[in-house]
Amino acid sequence: MSKMLLREYYALCPDGTCLDILTEAEKKKVSEGATYLVGIIQAAENLNGNGRVYPRAILEREMESYKKLCRERRSVGELDHPDDSVVNLKNVSHLVADVWWDGNNVMGKIEVLNTPSGQILTSLVGSGVKIGISSRGLGSVREQQGKTMVEDDYQLICFDMVQEPSTSGAYMSPKALHEHKEPNIITKSDRIYRALNNILSD
Repeated sequence: MSKMLLREYYALCPDGTCLDILTEAEKKKVSEGATYLVGIIQAAENLNGNGRVYPRAILEREMESYKKLCRERRSVGELDHPDDSVVNLKNVSHLVADVWWDGNNVMGKIEVLNTPSGQILTSLVGSGVKIGISSRGLGSVREQQGKTMVEDDYQLICFDMVQEPSTSGAYMSPKALHEHKEPNIITKSDRIYRALNNILSD
């Protein structure tokens, strides 16, 4: 079965009640004009707006690998959703600073970058535009009892900022103002790290 590009949309903290999870260094950046967004960026075991279900074990594996990209500050994403699996650096608007689990929801803290696309994102958020987040990954799917199940070969690429989320009522909220070669987002060392995680978790 061939892999296809899978894109999922989520929105971030519609009512602005996200937990205060900024570090002191991040709060200092905010006081200097930086923007952070927090909210649900992915969900396990739930039928999403695209009719797909991501098993918890698959997302746990992928998010564990993605945390490595967060630590290395390589977890960038684009403004809007391209139709390919390549992260184009010229379109990067943000960096996912941290990810964690809250029940079956994957939460994310997003740092908006001072790039051309990041400046557009900051302006949109500052103008009160609701912004959603979308995961982008490669994988195959199978039909099971009327649901489309994501298979074990799923590989997360990144999280992009979008207008239309597939999860109802989960819009991103600003934490303060004032989710040709294959991209290096997933390198050989990342695949080795993922394989070791799989072996250790068995």
